[in-house]
Amino acid sequence: MKQNNKTPKILVVLLLFMMSMGVNAQLDLPRGSQMAKVSQRVGITDVTIKYSRPSVNDREVWGKLVPYGMNNLGFGTAKESPWRAGANENTIIHFSDDAKVEGKAISAGKYGLHMIVHEDGKATIIFSKDHSSWGSYFYSPENDALRVDVNSTEVPHTELLTFNFIAVDKGSTTAALSWGKKQIPFKIEVDVPSVVITDIEQKLQNSQGFNRQSWEQAANFALNNDGDLDKALYWINAAIEGQFFSQKNYNNLSIKSKILEKQGKSEEAEKLMNEALPMASVFQVHNYGRQLIKQDKKEKALEIFKKNAKMNKGKWPVDFGLARGYAAIGNYETALKHLKIAQKRAPDKINKDAIEGYLVDLQNGKDIN
Repeated sequence: MKQNNKTPKILVVLLLFMMSMGVNAQLDLPRGSQMAKVSQRVGITDVTIKYSRPSVNDREVWGKLVPYGMNNLGFGTAKESPWRAGANENTIIHFSDDAKVEGKAISAGKYGLHMIVHEDGKATIIFSKDHSSWGSYFYSPENDALRVDVNSTEVPHTELLTFNFIAVDKGSTTAALSWGKKQIPFKIEVDVPSVVITDIEQKLQNSQGFNRQSWEQAANFALNNDGDLDKALYWINAAIEGQFFSQKNYNNLSIKSKILEKQGKSEEAEKLMNEALPMASVFQVHNYGRQLIKQDKKEKALEIFKKNAKMNKGKWPVDFGLARGYAAIGNYETALKHLKIAQKRAPDKINKDAIEGYLVDLQNGKDIN
């Protein structure tokens, strides 16, 4: 009888497949230390930290559960390892743009976040280019992108290990790990104008570049954030005289005027504003007058408020503007007369109440600007 040798081969293949499935298939089950992610935007740059959150659970954390200094964890390739700044896999920090940590430069990208906690209250924070390993078992100093030293602080008890952003302003944020009664903060700074300008340059080459408002916004951002004024002038000229959308309006002409003024070309700037004002709304002219007061150009401001009154007779807020203009040059009596008219024309209670306070100031000989 002929022996069938095919069956054992099939069984072997099935067995190998089942073994493979047993190794690779993983159920998605709850963890003891839950995953978390926290993010903070600085300008247009996102800083994101992904980590696992162990509990204190009545354990002694610092110096025990988290030993001080570097340690041999008894597994992996690392002879000495820092703390993984969490549980389970690498704690990962991601910078969407180049940044600085504690004043030191770090490139955009993902990093494994590790810490060396010292007994004296200091901590060394390590940003490793190896962000995909498990914990700190395979840590290698050769992969360090950056190390910074910081001071920890004592805080009220935090049961679950927590990363959060404890401070933020227009150009920086402070990230902090809190666990037990210790907090380890580190400051992150972003050169927001540079990042935004680079982003603008890229976007103007794409679909956004076919929109006039994009060029106006780009020029206005550079103007107000110490950007390249020649570049800002190029962008605003593209909005005014561009191949696809040549259009003058008060907004783009006034932006160009401000750029020229900042470049020291005052005569050209004033000429351009004279061209722009007939295109302006009553509120745009009013706001221009207020800008002139802030620039200490009080006589010019009064001239603009008078022009607004002629262009928009009887409208709100022309008399309010005249009141501000006369008050700026010290003519409180005339300012008071116009402010009383403005109060009658005020469109809502908020403005009426504000004017009531200004009336008191003028009656007491105080400027309302």
